[in-house]
Amino acid sequence: MEILKILWLSLASIATLFVLTKIMGNKEMSQLNMFDYCIGITIGSIAAEMATALESSFIQPLTAMAVYAIVTIIISSISNHSLKARRIVEGRTLILLDDGKLYRNNFKKGKLDLNEFLMQCRTNGYFNISQIQTAILESNGKISFLPKVGAKTVTPEDLNLKIKQEKIVLNVILDGIILEENLKILDKDKKWLIKQANKQGIKDINKIFLATCDQENNLSIYKKLNNDNSDDMF
Repeated sequence: MEILKILWLSLASIATLFVLTKIMGNKEMSQLNMFDYCIGITIGSIAAEMATALESSFIQPLTAMAVYAIVTIIISSISNHSLKARRIVEGRTLILLDDGKLYRNNFKKGKLDLNEFLMQCRTNGYFNISQIQTAILESNGKISFLPKVGAKTVTPEDLNLKIKQEKIVLNVILDGIILEENLKILDKDKKWLIKQANKQGIKDINKIFLATCDQENNLSIYKKLNNDNSDDMF
């Protein structure tokens, strides 16, 4: 009898999940904000409890699932009709990089590490962030990139050109810390780095958020900025 009851409750919980999902609306995982993600996990957990509710009534977890679904629908409806509510529920977009400037405060707001940001750049084909005009952290946690004019617009093959293979750009300063191992790879030292920074008007290395150098010894420096560029354009 218990096996039959588990079978019945499992089918009922699956059917309930299917109905609630259709009511709440279909979304890809990449489209889920943190609130939707937590609600989905909670409803799934309650559905699992419902499937094994041998001693207690299945009405209780069913009611809880319905409450979560109804609240989600109400909040979604309010968000669709109110920009302020949408920003509270889904969060705001954060500008991480714009016109050669990295906004450190927005990295902190987005709980994003600089190394993770650079990894995201590389996985999107930008091994040199100087090719990026703007990078925006979306409310769903993804980073959108706007390339600079001329970056990835025309390939050498399109123009029948033979160009020199680019090498990986190395980080030489991360959040004010000099990466001496990377300098050795470039056959450079700390003195060279400080001298190059001085040429660009930077006397204090601690004021540098990120510095990169390519195989041609081109040093790109991004200062630590106190402002966060909080304009929400989206």
